[in-house]
Amino acid sequence: MSKIVEVFRKRHIGDRQVSELIGLAHAMIADGRIDQTEAEYLQKWLVSNQAASSNPVVNTILQRIDEMLIDNSLDTEESLELFETLNQLAGGTFELGEVLKSTSLPLTSPTPDIVIPNNSFCFTGTFAFGNRKACETAIIERQGITGNLNAKLNYLVIGIYATDSWAQSSWGRKIEKAVSLNAKNADIKIISEVEWVGSVTD
Repeated sequence: MSKIVEVFRKRHIGDRQVSELIGLAHAMIADGRIDQTEAEYLQKWLVSNQAASSNPVVNTILQRIDEMLIDNSLDTEESLELFETLNQLAGGTFELGEVLKSTSLPLTSPTPDIVIPNNSFCFTGTFAFGNRKACETAIIERQGITGNLNAKLNYLVIGIYATDSWAQSSWGRKIEKAVSLNAKNADIKIISEVEWVGSVTD
């Protein structure tokens, strides 16, 4: 599989850089938001520590912040996504190598066949693959469709950095809505990023 899938297999966070990163995360989320100045500071810290660390957490978060700040602006959606990522990291629930918890997330079971051409996809949560635009581009390049969550949607993809507390997260509302629509005879397949990545890297 791809390098992304290899990142998922890294199970424990224990090096010095990540310990410092967790401390930074606690400080940055204390006021309930992440602004551009904080994002830029975190980007500089990650750059200065990247060479000394092979830890996938450091490298993955740096990649995401680079994507967010490529236009020199942190928009509202990016700010919320970064806050949720750091909140998970600070709370000790940010785990790599763990397929989304099927006991708490309402993933479609058994895992459905994932057919991209002519099918519609919506993304929610935080993704190791890249930001939401990168995920949507991967779908479009494979003749798929991206769109909002509605009863006609084919797949809802949940980012790998989901946790047991998904229902309390802002993106958890999309999951709840999909479950509700399915209860009314929709056929939205709820899948994990790991499952989705397999369909775009085969």
